[in-house]
Amino acid sequence: MNPLQEYVRYFVTLTAVLDPFLAVPIFLTLTASQGAHARGVLMRVVAITVFAVLAVSALLGETILGLIGASLAAFRVGGGLVLLLMALAMLNAQAGGVRQSEQEAAELESGELRGVVPLAVPLLAGPGAISTTIIAAEKGDGAGHLAAVLACIAVVSVLTWLVLHAANAIGERMGTTGLNIATRLLGLLLAALAIQTMAEGLRELFPGLS
Repeated sequence: MNPLQEYVRYFVTLTAVLDPFLAVPIFLTLTASQGAHARGVLMRVVAITVFAVLAVSALLGETILGLIGASLAAFRVGGGLVLLLMALAMLNAQAGGVRQSEQEAAELESGELRGVVPLAVPLLAGPGAISTTIIAAEKGDGAGHLAAVLACIAVVSVLTWLVLHAANAIGERMGTTGLNIATRLLGLLLAALAIQTMAEGLRELFPGLS
């Protein structure tokens, strides 16, 4: 796979992992009593937070792997498993336990959590997005590769902002069923990418599989 294909794959995977359509109903719930200015501030902060969390993950990926004593191959298998669990939840049009536990969901419904938590972290920039970013950052060397990964993160963050900016229109036109269909389609795509990631890690761990 050439470098361009790798970056396209990372961009598609990250978009599917973040699944901004899943965030639309949550964003509308959190901002139901807020004015246009407050909503604008929140969506900007969410997009910036997503970029910051993933950018730090890309920059410190090698350090993180060194601290936990894991090889990139092993991390690919583990990260792929996380993505697969997320994909299975998305196929059921649910956030899933990887993104949000039952207790966290209860806090959200009760109104105890507002704003960046849980919208930016962990619903968007959660374990799946972080592991995907670390794997992508460790696949190449040099400042050019890292800059390309950061550019992908920036584009996806802007895309997330655009979806949140149009949340009212998207919610009205697509409705719950439409949003669920979009989430299921992204889940199907993510499932395939997750299995591919796991397969690559397993081939490195067990060369005989090739």
